Amino acid sequence: MENKENFVIIDANSIIHRAFHALPPLKSKDNQVVNAVYGFLLVLFKLLKDLEPKYFVACFDVPKPTFRKKMFEEYKAQRKKAPDELYIQIPIVKEVLRTFNVPIFEKEGYEGDDLIGTLTFNIKDKNNIIVSGDKDNLQLINENTKVYYLNQGVKNALLYDESMVKEKYNGLTPSQLIDYRGLRGDASDNIPGVKGIGEKTGLRLIKEFGSIDNLYNKIEKQEDDLPAKLREKLIEQKKEAYLSRELSEIKKDVPININLNDCEWGGYDNKKVLEMLKKFNFNSLIKNIAPDRSGENLRLW
Repeated sequence: MENKENFVIIDANSIIHRAFHALPPLKSKDNQVVNAVYGFLLVLFKLLKDLEPKYFVACFDVPKPTFRKKMFEEYKAQRKKAPDELYIQIPIVKEVLRTFNVPIFEKEGYEGDDLIGTLTFNIKDKNNIIVSGDKDNLQLINENTKVYYLNQGVKNALLYDESMVKEKYNGLTPSQLIDYRGLRGDASDNIPGVKGIGEKTGLRLIKEFGSIDNLYNKIEKQEDDLPAKLREKLIEQKKEAYLSRELSEIKKDVPININLNDCEWGGYDNKKVLEMLKKFNFNSLIKNIAPDRSGENLRLW
């Protein structure tokens, strides 16, 4: 990946939620809560410095039911609604991105992850780097795609590649995480999985059989050596396993227009960024703006 240009894709909703819960309720001059905006900007400046994107976009969720909700009514049903102070900052983050000339992708009926999956699937000649605080995106990792995972607050990050996924998940490949999640489920998204199968058993089964398809094929042919109770659970909850796998898989074919030229990042206007930072009383971030020596737009590096 090292010799290719970087295509950086921000999982915006994930970063906004991470920033909101990691930082105290900061307020702007007009008494607007802007802690998520501030945290998002911390991440943004860090990305510009560390990743030096040639192409740069941000993907958002749309606050309407997605195809997953239509497929499974209970999808994410247990989640408590986030405070209004978080949601009212999302339009401000979009304003920030526009000020930095970062294109925004969103589409009704799909999650931001599906847009990310579609972008990385279609763009194969760049270093695709997904920036997220959500490990769901690890399934998208391949020879062209890594995940810059914020593992603590908004300051510390790990750059996941295929080898790191295998190390963390008992030798599973990124694509096998979809099958693993199909068995184990995901409490945060209310994906059921197979009840009674936890992390260790789920990892072991996918490691041994390779996929849910192969697992059930072996069971049906009585070619497995599974304990009777475990086999019974799997047979009884086969429908749930396949449903959970389908809910877990990030789409790669969302009908969106991808024009690489529109995603090329040409830097930002220092004056506009400075005005924005002062508007929100983010004086501590002004030091991140590159000195403007030419009167032209400058990158951060």
